[in-house]
Amino acid sequence: MLSLRNINKYYNPGTVNEMCLFRDYCLDIGEGEFVSIVGSNGSGKTSMLNIICGSIGVDSGSLLIDGRDITNMPEHKRARFIGRVYQNPSLGTCPDMTILENMSLADAKGKSFDLRPGTDRSRIAYYRELLSSLGLGLENKLDVKVGALSGGQRQAMALLMSTMTDIDFLILDEHTAALDPKTADLIMELTDRLVHEKKLTTLMVTHNLRYAADYGDRLIMMHEGRNVLDISGEEKKNTGVEDLLGRFNAISIECGN
Repeated sequence: MLSLRNINKYYNPGTVNEMCLFRDYCLDIGEGEFVSIVGSNGSGKTSMLNIICGSIGVDSGSLLIDGRDITNMPEHKRARFIGRVYQNPSLGTCPDMTILENMSLADAKGKSFDLRPGTDRSRIAYYRELLSSLGLGLENKLDVKVGALSGGQRQAMALLMSTMTDIDFLILDEHTAALDPKTADLIMELTDRLVHEKKLTTLMVTHNLRYAADYGDRLIMMHEGRNVLDISGEEKKNTGVEDLLGRFNAISIECGN
């Protein structure tokens, strides 16, 4: 279980621009849950992901995994058990390295390095098999530099690479936002398959209300650093895009927008 306990986070503290994003924020994510997270701009969605991954710290409160406090654990150590896919396809891969080299790098995540070659040729058949599952023909382009691929191909690779090693959590930060609709649908189908095959605990921030409604077994809507909607089970299944849009409109009216 992942638990955020009484998280407080201020930006620009002690200045005229001081802003409190989280005030005693609490959240529990159960093992194996696939949580879709939506919310208005500035609601704290990405900041929450950054806190979980260790990209930003907190002013007070604690972050627990199965009761173990990791609040002060550095980001690079958390990366051993957290996989993350960003909105920008270029952030999840190394453009000047080949597909083979990128796969090898992801395969070595969390392992110690020595003087052996960085690319284990004995793993090539395994990499081809993984890439073949994407249905994009990348298994036949192992020597092509990733920078020459399309955004959708790179994002598919980033998603695959983030789940190659044994991880406890998969963090998806608007990972379809930069893609065209058809490619975004392909990436979401791939996401759903990987999450269920590997039984990954997953948090997905998205602005696409259809994806939020159709994918995952729990849905959270955030606004001004708090959860204004948290549904799962049958309630989640029975919630559609129009329901979510109605809630968004209600929040906008409350805020005078």
